[in-house]
Amino acid sequence: MNLIALLIGLVVERLATQLFHLRRLRWIDGVIDAGFRQAGRVANWPSIIPVILITLVLAVPVFAVMFSLGDALLGFPYVFLAIVVLFFSLGPQDIGEDIDEYCKAVEDGDAECVRQKAKAIMEKDVPDDERERIHCVEEAVCVQANNRLFAVIFWFVVLGPLGAWTYRVTDLVRRRAVFAAAREEAADHAPENLRDAAVMLHGWLAWIPARLTAIGYAAAGHFDAAIGAWRAPSEQISDTPSEYSEHLLARVGVAALALGENEDETLVERGVRGATAANSLVFRLLLIWAVVIAAMTLYGWTR
Repeated sequence: MNLIALLIGLVVERLATQLFHLRRLRWIDGVIDAGFRQAGRVANWPSIIPVILITLVLAVPVFAVMFSLGDALLGFPYVFLAIVVLFFSLGPQDIGEDIDEYCKAVEDGDAECVRQKAKAIMEKDVPDDERERIHCVEEAVCVQANNRLFAVIFWFVVLGPLGAWTYRVTDLVRRRAVFAAAREEAADHAPENLRDAAVMLHGWLAWIPARLTAIGYAAAGHFDAAIGAWRAPSEQISDTPSEYSEHLLARVGVAALALGENEDETLVERGVRGATAANSLVFRLLLIWAVVIAAMTLYGWTR
């Protein structure tokens, strides 16, 4: 039943683009901030404990609703709610729309808009060098596709709607913790400790799907180049699980693109071609996952 809801949910997600703004879930920021304030009052606790507790507080209501529905009305209410939960677990922004807006800004030559759109994809400061920015955007697309899409699908398949929503909650907590730690008024190390704990928890949940996504990039792109990149690690021993996974996705994903250099190509054309190729790689991998999920669903029907 979960696999059927997943397939329907992916179709709905592709069609309901006008509702993506609802997935920002700004109201949850207040709940997370309240949890951080409470954590500051218990200085003796390891930072990971309040992060886990905040995650549980936000995930338990979904579990309670799902459990209470059970098999009522042949499970149709459960399937409907699972589709709704999946919709809000994906994203929050659609990677394809972000890439389209970025490419349009590049073609229009709007430097400020390019910087804003690139930052939305990279989720960090944009380098000043144009070639470096182009490469960073391509890497970021490969990383964000796992965070926004494939990791959610993985946890939905493994644990159902609760798994997908829990993963998204850890991402929301991570984003808010990073924001809190970056504020100038933070006078002690508590926000930094919470940030590190939130990033670590999210990195744990992203570890397995990141490797499945990297394998998928090899299957959907240039296989030999991608496998060669996998075998040539650039990570440091000191990297966190989250950093390690991101470096792996970026390295393997860009290698799978196999973008050759064209001497007659301008930087504008190169930037658009690279971002579009990365988006196409993500879409091909999504099709592969959909086929695999459909096969699993059919197999379940025949048992």
